Amino acid sequence: MSETITIQHNAETYTLPYTIIKSKRKTFSLSIDENANIIFRVPLRATNKQVRQLAEEKKHWIITNYLKMREKAESKPHSDLSEVQRTAIEARYKEAARSYIPKRVAYYHAMTGGTYKRISIRDQKTRWGSCSSKGTLSFNWRLMLAPPAVLDYVVVHELCHLTHMNHSKAFWQAVEAVCPDYRSLRKWLKEHGSELVL
Repeated sequence: MSETITIQHNAETYTLPYTIIKSKRKTFSLSIDENANIIFRVPLRATNKQVRQLAEEKKHWIITNYLKMREKAESKPHSDLSEVQRTAIEARYKEAARSYIPKRVAYYHAMTGGTYKRISIRDQKTRWGSCSSKGTLSFNWRLMLAPPAVLDYVVVHELCHLTHMNHSKAFWQAVEAVCPDYRSLRKWLKEHGSELVL
């Protein structure tokens, strides 16, 4: 369900809608997605009063990050490609990803260990890669638009999840052992991931 919060910032008044998502969780979470949508994830029994109180407490964080994400969304590159052209080019990138990414997985697998069953190339909207408990490695084809070192970092990241299904200290040590500059590569992906579009 949606609510709104009114925020005064730099002599301007913003009335911002936000979405409340209730689920079986114990904590409250606040995030702003790449399209500048404000999202509260809360426990099933959370009241609207509690959510509004949290929104009020986090007003400064909300407006600061809302404006950042809105600016980023508005600055996304606009393509002059027709839909037919975009579809054809995407198909070529996906085909290239199905060939190239498994080779990078095989290369780094010798260094990371673990066991995987299959590799899936997907068109995920918010994730660059994932590793399921059943041993399926999934990668976003849009990684083909990123620098090769960034793609390799994501491959190493997911391979390390085969032996560490978390983001513990041991997991990051395993990533660093294979990819020493993973921090800068992860930062690049966070800052420029939204640009990996056709």
